[in-house]
Amino acid sequence: MLRACVAVLCLAVMALCAACAPVSRLPALDAKAVAAEQRREQIAQMRSYYAAVHRVDNVAFRLRVANRNFCKDRVSAQIGLYAVTPKSLPKHFRAFAAEALDITWARATVISVADGSPAAQAGIRDHDEIVALNGELIPLTRTADWMGGWLKANGEKPVRVDLRRDGADQTVTVTPVMACSIPIDYVVNDEANAATSDKGIVINSGIVMMAKTDAQLATVIGHEMAHANLGHLQKQRFNSVIGFAGGLAVDVGIMVGGIPTGGAFTREFMRGGARAFSVQFEREADYVGAYYAARAGYDLTGAEELWWAMGQQSDPNSLRFAKTHPLAPVRFLQIRAVAAEIAEKERKHLPLVPDLKTAQAAAK
Repeated sequence: MLRACVAVLCLAVMALCAACAPVSRLPALDAKAVAAEQRREQIAQMRSYYAAVHRVDNVAFRLRVANRNFCKDRVSAQIGLYAVTPKSLPKHFRAFAAEALDITWARATVISVADGSPAAQAGIRDHDEIVALNGELIPLTRTADWMGGWLKANGEKPVRVDLRRDGADQTVTVTPVMACSIPIDYVVNDEANAATSDKGIVINSGIVMMAKTDAQLATVIGHEMAHANLGHLQKQRFNSVIGFAGGLAVDVGIMVGGIPTGGAFTREFMRGGARAFSVQFEREADYVGAYYAARAGYDLTGAEELWWAMGQQSDPNSLRFAKTHPLAPVRFLQIRAVAAEIAEKERKHLPLVPDLKTAQAAAK
């Protein structure tokens, strides 16, 4: 009986929906043509994605090498090369990876070589097939992770790289360099943003598209590296703990007086502690990150224009009120001022080292 009632209700709903259905006579589409177009667009999308990955990796490598001393113990040997196999890529890419990137299923294929990197200096280029490192065959799964771990263990010792180019076998020697090892990943996300966590740095596609020059992108990646190197996450956690303790004391004091609070003060004080100095941390990261970009050889002229663009695409209130991040106009003017500070140091042949005491004082 129940099933019959449900069936009747479903028919009634479908009848009502039919009354609101489209009325246009749409053109018939061939299923094979749709599938072919889908594949064409997937290939184009994949090529665009890895072109952006190369751009981020290229800028990041320069920053990693130039600022390795600021990364303390988070450094490793690197050669500035990214090689993959279809099996090492995300599953949704594998079906058309060989066609999109011109890679083979049999060996790891180079899809990105950072400019000026040890791999580039050794003559390695895109589409080279990497066979082995010092005689050890490159695995077909988790290829990039394996190579990163192998190079880390090998250190700065020269590496014999066996490769195949246009069907011919070659061997080159690559000498790695020490560089920051903080993970930097590119993700597809339209929000013009980047973020740092305990796992590493994430750069959104939205901010990469907005950064019209590599120098602008370098200030973004440098900003996130500064967050990591200056310990901002740990400081925010400590401030949160202090806020928690203060709020808990208030909650307990009020409850002793017979008034239940439900932990309201603990929650609010904890949130307030986490937000404490947030704007100042962001300004400090902008300041130090600009130095990182300059140390990597990027000309900061016009780098501040990124913040003009950010301000124009954001909520109008964000140009008036600062909550967790500085106002876009503040960031615009600060980057311009830091660029002038760096130019003056270069003119005087002074080391390009950020004045952290000044940065912290300005943030207060």
